[in-house]
Amino acid sequence: MVETAVAPLLELRGVQKSFGENKVLNGVDLSVHSGEAIAVIGPSGTGKSTILRLICGLIAPDAGQLYINGNRVSTEEIQEDSHGVSIGMVFQNAALFDSLTVAENVGFSLFEHSRLSRREIYQQVEQKLTMVGLENISDRYPSELSGGMRKRVSFARAIMDDPTVKSVTKKILLYDEPTAGLDPVASTIIEDLMRSLRQQDVCDSYIVVTHQDSTIRRTADRLIVLYRGLVRYAGKVSTIDQADNPYVKQFFSGSIEGPIQLLTKEV
Repeated sequence: MVETAVAPLLELRGVQKSFGENKVLNGVDLSVHSGEAIAVIGPSGTGKSTILRLICGLIAPDAGQLYINGNRVSTEEIQEDSHGVSIGMVFQNAALFDSLTVAENVGFSLFEHSRLSRREIYQQVEQKLTMVGLENISDRYPSELSGGMRKRVSFARAIMDDPTVKSVTKKILLYDEPTAGLDPVASTIIEDLMRSLRQQDVCDSYIVVTHQDSTIRRTADRLIVLYRGLVRYAGKVSTIDQADNPYVKQFFSGSIEGPIQLLTKEV
């Protein structure tokens, strides 16, 4: 019997993106299979966050294609949680609305787009906050929270789905520097939470953009090194210390000698 290949949950093929004269992505290929945790690394300004914004439909590629469950999709279709996959984004700075309470931030999408009552939405909010270890803070404002707590609130918002919509079967979470600016203890809490959400089947797969060695090693199965708009390395995190790749060696040693040179524009 011939086995048929399972299509990736998410796939980028030959994706290109420029901002003015600055070509950020120059033909990126990337696939995410069910159950995978992928770390995307590289120097600042090399397009890591741009990839996340493309995947979640905030911007459109100039060229190339995006596929979900083997189906080519447009930017609009990504935003509509098409083809049985929902995509949630955790932004680097948490991106909470300062004028809204924690409950209003976490339940924002339901308040705006669902037919649930306020009572039902608040029940969903409390459930998600409990999942990220933040009970009884619904009435607080972001300014009353620590940096680590704000990150976890943004996690709760990213995993919020309308329970009345039954078509979505898989969820991919995108983490943009989730441990940036946190102390080592808070970073460990966030790293444990990322793994816990996947173990609880809150999400099926995730991509994390990070510079932190501990976040790479503790949260990811596979590593992608991006530099000057191209994937320069793809391999298992468990083998990076033995990898004979100049980009991997330079990144993890912190050496100024090697193919990676300083980029001045963050994208």
